[in-house]
Amino acid sequence: MSDTEFLPIEAYIPHRGDMLLLDAVVAVDDASIEATLRVSPQAWYCADADGMAAWFGMELMAQAIAAHVTHTSSARGQPPKQGVLLGTRRYESEVPAFACGTLLRIKAREEYRDAAGFAVYDCEITDGTRVLARASIKAFQPEDFGEFLRQAAA
Repeated sequence: MSDTEFLPIEAYIPHRGDMLLLDAVVAVDDASIEATLRVSPQAWYCADADGMAAWFGMELMAQAIAAHVTHTSSARGQPPKQGVLLGTRRYESEVPAFACGTLLRIKAREEYRDAAGFAVYDCEITDGTRVLARASIKAFQPEDFGEFLRQAAA
């Protein structure tokens, strides 16, 4: 991953307000990305003293993947296409919650992508010293997102 200046996180993913969970992109290349989040005790997701529930990790990973897609599309001079998280066979967390104040590092590496838009990313969340959560995330970027939604609703 390269060390360079990065745009504000809003330039990489469409989420806004309370739904924007990541703080920054800190490293990115054609195959992988690393983003960060400082778990804030004032944030809505820290409703109790334990911090951010570990199941939020799936969304953190999905937002990192979205940021990677935007980066790679921009590098090719193309606008990013919308996509969806299809799921994972296994999301493993070593902790029940990400403690308030912790600087999380969310890493995603694209392991597979086909011409139809299906992709697999290996992801992990660390606190800088140990892996807190990991998953293999499956995503899909259809060529025509509107048509995909119409067919899904039918």
